[in-house]
Amino acid sequence: MPLIPRHLTEPLRAALAGSRIVNVVGPRQDGKSTLVRDLIDSAVYITLDDDAIRQSLSTDPYAQLKDLSDGAADTGLPIVIDEVQRLPEITLALKRIVDMDRRKGHFLLTGSADIFTSGKAIDSLAGRVSTLILRPFSAAEIVRAGPCRILDAIAQEPADPMGHMPKAVPCTRRDIVDFIVRGGFPEFRELSDRDRMNRCKNYVDSMIERDMAAVHNVRKPDAVRRLVSQAAARTSQEFNPVTLGSDLGIKYDTVTNYVDALTKLGIVLRLGAWSSSKAKREIKAAKLHFMDTGLATALRGEDSSSFGIKGDPEAFGALFETFVFTEIEKSLPYLSNHWSLWHWRADGREIDIVAESPGRKMALFEIKASSSVSKSDFRHLEWFLRQGPGKSHRGVGIVVYTGERLLSFGPGLIALPVSTFWSSPR
Repeated sequence: MPLIPRHLTEPLRAALAGSRIVNVVGPRQDGKSTLVRDLIDSAVYITLDDDAIRQSLSTDPYAQLKDLSDGAADTGLPIVIDEVQRLPEITLALKRIVDMDRRKGHFLLTGSADIFTSGKAIDSLAGRVSTLILRPFSAAEIVRAGPCRILDAIAQEPADPMGHMPKAVPCTRRDIVDFIVRGGFPEFRELSDRDRMNRCKNYVDSMIERDMAAVHNVRKPDAVRRLVSQAAARTSQEFNPVTLGSDLGIKYDTVTNYVDALTKLGIVLRLGAWSSSKAKREIKAAKLHFMDTGLATALRGEDSSSFGIKGDPEAFGALFETFVFTEIEKSLPYLSNHWSLWHWRADGREIDIVAESPGRKMALFEIKASSSVSKSDFRHLEWFLRQGPGKSHRGVGIVVYTGERLLSFGPGLIALPVSTFWSSPR
């Protein structure tokens, strides 16, 4: 099967041309090794999943890495170290080497967790590391389209972005269900439903056994497994560690620490609560989204038939919301403007996604798992922008739905086909 081009390829090449160390982070088996090994030439490639190599390197990291560095000095190619989170103590050795030899693209690291997130590592390697995040395939990558640029269109003309939107490609409800159920992990997408479910459960076990230790000391692996299953079952819901801990029979602090670890590993994504007061945003309840809907449905025991005419519409609605959120989140690195994502809920009103950009630009998203849209679907969006906390922003309210037509419901109010997310030209 031919390789699916990744949108991160060009940013990766640019990072190698501008930074001494490039650090590519993303969940296990999301395609990091394929991206690096098959698309980027390297002088040396080693993986720390190999016990012998890891043990050898751990005995004297500086001497071992310096020897590799000297051998690659004349090639102009990076030294690639895969699954680097399994030996985080190499950071000081890397600093010594790149401070003596300041060539760009010296080391290319990949890992399931970012080893440079600790304060000590950040201080010691500030200005030397460029970190890129690779997610599982976006829908746009799967169909070989360009990165989704919906937020660029809104930034260009917040009052009337419709003319800047790509034309939505034809798409059926079955196509959407297929995107959701198969997900974006390269090795899982082509499997049968039974094999996919088995592989995904094995994936979680491997992640807990191999990767969790790099970010948290796990004393109860079974509790983490149950927490991952509950996160899949509750995707797109607000994160309540008290309720979740009670349901799982584990302490509040343990739930919080495990979710923090799963977030660092890219298994779950937290969507903070927007507030007009930036100081209050981080203390309000975040929504928890599972990073990949294919992994989530496998852990929930669902396949395409689960979302047919007799399926649970509420379950599909939650997965559809997570799918749209992750598609927007995956598009952020490729946009011209910086955007931050939030959710909002107060006084019986709710906004699924609040996207905010400098210059008081705002895009509100209501996610509706239906092929039809009515004016009433915009009531919370319109109130927020006209009378509510977003009235001082230049904003647009968008209802994302499963239909095929881009529709206007008044100034700054748009019904957006979900297939627009994978309709941008390359």
